[in-house]
Amino acid sequence: MRALADGCKIAMWSGPRNISTAMMYSFENRADCCAIDEPFYAHFLQYTGTNHPSAQKVIGAYETDYLKIAQHLSGNIPEDFSIWYQKHMCHHISPGFEIDWIRNLTNCFLIRNPREVLLSLSKITSEVSLWATGLPQQIMLYEQVIKNESRPPILDSRDILENPGEMLEMLCRELNIPFSESMLEWEPGPRECDGIWGEYWYESVWSSSGFSPYKARTGELSPLLESILDEAMPVYRELHSKRLKL
Repeated sequence: MRALADGCKIAMWSGPRNISTAMMYSFENRADCCAIDEPFYAHFLQYTGTNHPSAQKVIGAYETDYLKIAQHLSGNIPEDFSIWYQKHMCHHISPGFEIDWIRNLTNCFLIRNPREVLLSLSKITSEVSLWATGLPQQIMLYEQVIKNESRPPILDSRDILENPGEMLEMLCRELNIPFSESMLEWEPGPRECDGIWGEYWYESVWSSSGFSPYKARTGELSPLLESILDEAMPVYRELHSKRLKL
């Protein structure tokens, strides 16, 4: 259990096509919490040249300097709140960038079976790789965190969707913050914390008012995606074995 001290800066490290935005809405719906949406996204787009929808618009609207972003995230919690929820995509942290600053955060990890990630990701972009799943970066970040603190919470999205109330209550106990029923339901539609890229990526979550029941994603993977899955599964299994579970 972690000490709340002068507030709690939660860094939730996720891969793409997970329930990361729903988790952000869940926390942002608390009266004591504010949220920030993928603060390294503009940096990632500029640094890698990845061709995502509205890339230049995002780069122009948000900070792209990695160190400035890191300094901001590890600084003070925004005024009037005691919890700052930071939604992070692991693949936005490029190789070679210093990550020691994450010791100033309460780090958590959100995972999803990579077969389901690949089936979902391949429907919306052709830029699919092991790196794009976020798993190599996720294990790197996890190993960095355990150097500095006790084992951080790892959550599997399936567990949350099957038992949202119990899993979120367990997470709150790990974080030493009170659980709130407001984390289970929110008003449909865009939220103040959304990045401007929401119109391209958040259609499904904007129509939601809470966590949808788990439904397995089915389909066939191409030979290329099967080879990526073969590389991804050992990392996923390692993290999955350490997850919070009822």
